[in-house]
Amino acid sequence: MYSVRMSTPERLIESTRELLWERGYVGTSPKAIQQHAGAGQGSMYHHFAGKPDLALAAIRRTAEEMRATAEAVLGGSGSAHARVEAYLLRERDVLKGCPVGRLTMDPDVIASDELRAPVTETLDWLRDRLAGILEEGIARGEFTASLDPREVASAIVATVQGGYVLARSSCTPAAFDTAVRGLLALLGACAAAPSRAVSAN
Repeated sequence: MYSVRMSTPERLIESTRELLWERGYVGTSPKAIQQHAGAGQGSMYHHFAGKPDLALAAIRRTAEEMRATAEAVLGGSGSAHARVEAYLLRERDVLKGCPVGRLTMDPDVIASDELRAPVTETLDWLRDRLAGILEEGIARGEFTASLDPREVASAIVATVQGGYVLARSSCTPAAFDTAVRGLLALLGACAAAPSRAVSAN
């Protein structure tokens, strides 16, 4: 499953990431992690203090990956609208859900300040990043001045996360796609008149 060159700590972290996504915190037992990683109990407790410590490392890794994936699109070239659209339309494993967003529905993660922190920080970062891009769009004349960047950024994050829920409940990615198209239509309605628009180049 993993490269023979991957260290034991890396195998344990990657295994925990996968199991947390699939089973949640309670359903991810130390034994399941060890079996998935091909590591013994001694190896696991040699590198990590216990399940919470390993789960924290896994959640942090997942959060960092989500930020990097989002930034690869949001930090690209083009207009503010084009970058937001690219983020919304990027390829996702919709039916599997968001690995970070799903953690917000895990009571054991939410009950722990330490485990919840990377989740909260990542979603806050995403809202702030999107709000900054929308502010750029207003400054360039792409969007009307009446658009509230922070409110719309929150709506974008909520639509993506809610889209995952709709897709999983209906067992089809179409539900996610419909939500995204609806949001893009609303965002398009906030576009400034062509005569006011300023080139992003």
